[in-house]
Amino acid sequence: MKWKIPAGALMALAFLIPAAPAVAQTESPGLNEACQTVERKVYKDIRELVTIDLDTATDVEVRVLANQILAAANADSLPVLPRVMQERLDGTADDLRAFLKADVQNAWSTSLRITVVRTLTGTGANVRAAAQKVLDDGSVDAYLAYLNNGLYAARAIDCAPQPTPTATAQPTPAPSATPSATTTVAPTPAPSSSLGAPGGEGGGLPVTGADTATVAGIGGALLLLGGAGYLIGRRRRSRFAA
Repeated sequence: MKWKIPAGALMALAFLIPAAPAVAQTESPGLNEACQTVERKVYKDIRELVTIDLDTATDVEVRVLANQILAAANADSLPVLPRVMQERLDGTADDLRAFLKADVQNAWSTSLRITVVRTLTGTGANVRAAAQKVLDDGSVDAYLAYLNNGLYAARAIDCAPQPTPTATAQPTPAPSATPSATTTVAPTPAPSSSLGAPGGEGGGLPVTGADTATVAGIGGALLLLGGAGYLIGRRRRSRFAA
């Protein structure tokens, strides 16, 4: 049997039961995907809305809780969860209670995961790395931490101005020991004349040492030969004269 309580009375009950306001919360400004300053959006933890025992709560209390979760999901612009919650609200009280006890968190987790994936459009490297880490984790707490804080921190890094690279001085190459093809090698000057050679420019050095002794020996031998020849010649003349 479908629920027949008027919508006005139902909304009044929703405000009477203690619960956090089902509106999007805001904090300090952040940056969007275009690196423009915007109002930071805080996604609601719907677990905080469940302040009743779903096993013992009345049908009215269960329906009020469902409407609070629906309002929070719409305020956060979540996919999946608002549609599924509305379908359960249109059904029986038993189906709604069973959904809140067993399936609402799965639908909420899927909605948060899709929202995380949507933040990857047109983003920088730091946002992509942070989102991928959260998707690998796959927990509701990780999704909320990323959407409420991690996303804005990663965007701040991606949007920060990058330092202008400065030109670095190139080291001067050390001279190579091997002359290159363009290196001109100065020719080694050749001596103008041999040492001791007569007739050279500036004259030569006097002959000394072993060469002097040789010359002296040859000269002495020639003198001895000349003296011997002279004596032999005189002796022959003496014989002819006798």
